[in-house]
Amino acid sequence: MVNIREKTDLRRQCHEIREKIPPREARRSSQAVCAHLSNWPPFQRAGTILAFLAFRNEIDPSTLFDRWPEKRWLAPRIAESTEPSPGQRPYLVLHFYDPTRLARHRFGMLEPEATLPIVDPGEVELILVPGVAFDRQGGRLGFGGGFYDRLLPLTGDAVRVGVTYDELVLDAIPMEPWDCRVDWLVTPTGLIRTKQG
Repeated sequence: MVNIREKTDLRRQCHEIREKIPPREARRSSQAVCAHLSNWPPFQRAGTILAFLAFRNEIDPSTLFDRWPEKRWLAPRIAESTEPSPGQRPYLVLHFYDPTRLARHRFGMLEPEATLPIVDPGEVELILVPGVAFDRQGGRLGFGGGFYDRLLPLTGDAVRVGVTYDELVLDAIPMEPWDCRVDWLVTPTGLIRTKQG
């Protein structure tokens, strides 16, 4: 059984590392990650890609949206527990990305407006997965809400790519049985096939 305090402390330490990365370095890192993905055949082949809207100094994949306009870009939105049935835990729903139709969530990040069409997770071919940190076994330290651990099993054979800084690729991350792993990592220095992949 994973020690919850250990995981909480690790998450806090990794947040601190990420937040100390200077803006210029964060921009360079984001550009490098987008270049690696653009040159990667599995990315080039994927028609429907789930990305994320960067928040709190995350690697920002958004330049890919303009560079690859022919792809079907999706972005996640947190659906509150009243959608569709009261008592259900909040979960992620997927919408087509439209930069003119974004709303600010109460947590502070941008997400698609709720009125945009919802896309079945089974249509996704490749997922750019955010995380606080990852390890080379494909382990992911999320933000603590379990949103991606509930979403990823619904995406079938989609290729899962963890997006992070090199400093946040750790030796090992404590994992629960329900925690989902990624197949690849992409960092500013390149792509890494995980032991999960």
